[in-house]
Amino acid sequence: MDTATSVECGREVRFRRSFRSLVECMVPCCGFQPSVLVSNDNESTHVSSSTVTGTFFGYRKGRVSFCLQDDTRGSPLLLLEFTVPTAYLAREMQYGLLRIALECDKHKERCSTTCSLYNVPVWSMYCNGRKVGFAIRRQMSVNDAAVLKLMQSVSVGAGVLPEEDGDLMYLRASFERVIGSADSESFHMLNPVGSSGQEFSIFLLRS
Repeated sequence: MDTATSVECGREVRFRRSFRSLVECMVPCCGFQPSVLVSNDNESTHVSSSTVTGTFFGYRKGRVSFCLQDDTRGSPLLLLEFTVPTAYLAREMQYGLLRIALECDKHKERCSTTCSLYNVPVWSMYCNGRKVGFAIRRQMSVNDAAVLKLMQSVSVGAGVLPEEDGDLMYLRASFERVIGSADSESFHMLNPVGSSGQEFSIFLLRS
């Protein structure tokens, strides 16, 4: 990734200051806990987990997109656009307290349990316990594909990609994917070696 790795040091420093070092300063703040399927008396609790790559990217004055991938060279498992500005999310992150909860009503969205959570078209979005807008599932655009291709060799990191439309800010990390049930999944950032052990989590809940 020649372009991304050649980003000027000054840009990187400014990015880390504005985002408050996203990789190192994310801890839980709202009342959500990792998704777990609570068992009935005659049923056993079952939770499965795996590791995926999560990428946040967006222009400073634009909206944030979030992409989940099994393989950074493959197609996204899920691509969402948050209806909040990148600057808003950055402000929330600077306090070191961030959890995002995405909720949908299966009846309202006409999306039953048999429908994959990744096919839900619209989610209500809660950031740090406050409703802040929506998350909208969308198809990958030509621009998205170009950005993700540029970052294929990045496994973990945060920085800025200079583009014609402005600076594109990004954060990429490994996330533990926890499947609680057909109606609940959560993604918990795996802290890089040497980090302070803080958390950043995203929850999907269909009720």
